[in-house]
Amino acid sequence: MAAERGTAIDRRTLGLRFLQLAAVLVVPAFPAIAAEAVGPYEVVVRPNVMVAMRDGVKLATDLYLPARGGAPAPGRFPAILERTPYGKSQATTRHASVEIARFLASHGYVVVYQDVRGRGGSEGAYVKYLSDGNDGFDCCQWVVAQPWCDGKIGAHGLSYGAHTTTALACAGAPGVAALFINSGGFSNAYQGGIRQGGAFELKQVTWALNQALEAPEVRADAKLSAALEAIDIKAWLARMPWTRGASPLSAVPEYEDYVFDQWEAGDFDGFWKQLGIYAEGYYGAFVDAPTIWMSSWYDPYPRTATDNYVALSKAKRGPQRLILGPWTHGNNHQTFAGDVDFGPAARLAGNVAPDITTLRKRWFDRWVKGERNGVDDEPAVRIFVMGGGSGRENAEGRLDHGGRWRREAAWPLPDAKPTRFHLHPDGGLAEATPRAGQRTFRYDPRHPVPSIGGTITSGEPVMVGGAFDQREGPAFYGSEQMGRALSDRPDVLSFQTPVLTRDVEVTGAIEAEFWVATDGPDTDFTLKMIDLHPPSADYPQGYAMNLTDGILRCRYRESWEHPSLMVPGRVYRIRIQAFPTSNLFKAGHRIRLDVASSNYPHFDLNPNTGEPEGRWTRSRIATNTVFMGGDRASAVILPVVSR
Repeated sequence: MAAERGTAIDRRTLGLRFLQLAAVLVVPAFPAIAAEAVGPYEVVVRPNVMVAMRDGVKLATDLYLPARGGAPAPGRFPAILERTPYGKSQATTRHASVEIARFLASHGYVVVYQDVRGRGGSEGAYVKYLSDGNDGFDCCQWVVAQPWCDGKIGAHGLSYGAHTTTALACAGAPGVAALFINSGGFSNAYQGGIRQGGAFELKQVTWALNQALEAPEVRADAKLSAALEAIDIKAWLARMPWTRGASPLSAVPEYEDYVFDQWEAGDFDGFWKQLGIYAEGYYGAFVDAPTIWMSSWYDPYPRTATDNYVALSKAKRGPQRLILGPWTHGNNHQTFAGDVDFGPAARLAGNVAPDITTLRKRWFDRWVKGERNGVDDEPAVRIFVMGGGSGRENAEGRLDHGGRWRREAAWPLPDAKPTRFHLHPDGGLAEATPRAGQRTFRYDPRHPVPSIGGTITSGEPVMVGGAFDQREGPAFYGSEQMGRALSDRPDVLSFQTPVLTRDVEVTGAIEAEFWVATDGPDTDFTLKMIDLHPPSADYPQGYAMNLTDGILRCRYRESWEHPSLMVPGRVYRIRIQAFPTSNLFKAGHRIRLDVASSNYPHFDLNPNTGEPEGRWTRSRIATNTVFMGGDRASAVILPVVSR
């Protein structure tokens, strides 16, 4: 692999600011809440109440109580709970905001913020995700037994906080009357959030490295802290493979262990069916509570949100709601994702609700306090359909792609028609089936296709999520020829429609059916769907805007539980699932599909040797073929909406 690869993210600038905020990615704090929005109560805080779990471990918990005259107000109140690994007392993050806690407490809620096991002020050993179901249950049991609680809890969280909240709901925690799940809450972490299509998401490594720097034991050890600060993650990513004891996380073995536990668990076995990372297996036990599921098109969790929404809408009586916007992870206050802007309508504030704080409060007021505030009459599904903008460069230097919010009755959209667009040997993409043909490329794990945006979070300082022109450049780790279009790489196959003569909306999950062969025992195939803007004065070469992507590790082509290696040269039918999206391809644009065998470092490398996941020792170049037409008609199935 090339020894040094470019990145626009500098650890000393964005990376350290990211760490100082103790958040999962660089995100600004909520805007200040208007004074007139503050409720009728004063607020008193009881910090660091130590709440005992079933095994005797005590978790640090801050309580924000409604007050009168400087003392807790008499009577019982509903509670709002969030559990976080990022520091419950942080005043500047949206994951555990002191400002938001005081706001909600002033409106007559007891706000409960708790550090998860092994983080912040809590006791116990930290293992990512896997203790949160039982600990969340125990915390709720403690809350409803307190003299200040009326027995009802509204639980919420963003990102990791969404995972912890969903975990306690899967455990059937007592007292939970409503949920607000934002950008997380694994439906199945094997297919979104930790792994996808059999491949491992390397954001787990960058998250672990950045969070290890914030661990109390590291902050207390100057030498260890300095050693972690000195780690060159770019250099490490350029010299795969790693092993336990020889990785960028080796100085913090507890972090290295859980990352390798996830990485090496390639098969969909009992590891992936544990409480906390597999809501699909716990829908029966899931609390029957009204729930909002929120995510975004450039988030790692739109599949999680839609899967949970669909399943629980059928299984539970409590109303389920779904909101999907055009943002990167958690950034619903912005109008852009990456280098693409969607216009002022994209910002959550003033569109779906005045702001997310108001949206959440209204949900809890209705379902926790029982207030009739009109929430019942709001649509079940609200989605942002990207597209329709001018295609010019705006004042901030971003592509004006545009878009608008739309209300829907259900997901998937009832009028979204699955439509096959066939891959053609000449690079075409059309509903018509072509004559039989094939295209071949070579995938070299030492020179993988770089990740240029997408459904990425927690990737600093080597990768970022969002929409970008699909060209190599210094902003993207792994770029080797600055300015080169990914479609011009020899290891990328591009297929595109003729120039569209009418608008085409695609809304829903994307799936591809390919007929493929390779010359070794295993390889990956990736897909990426792109809105190809035509050339303009601002973008003379056009603009290839990524919408969604997917991957399949071919050993899992027939079964996630029981992988099987490939016979070199044999032709196989494979299916690749990409996360859902919603986009209006304007007349004059093209729909493009890029096919490759790597998307790095979003996903780990396939060495093409068939060696065990996370334990390979060597790599080889794979010669991969995609077949088209005849009885091997490779196609992508797009949910086309005609209205």
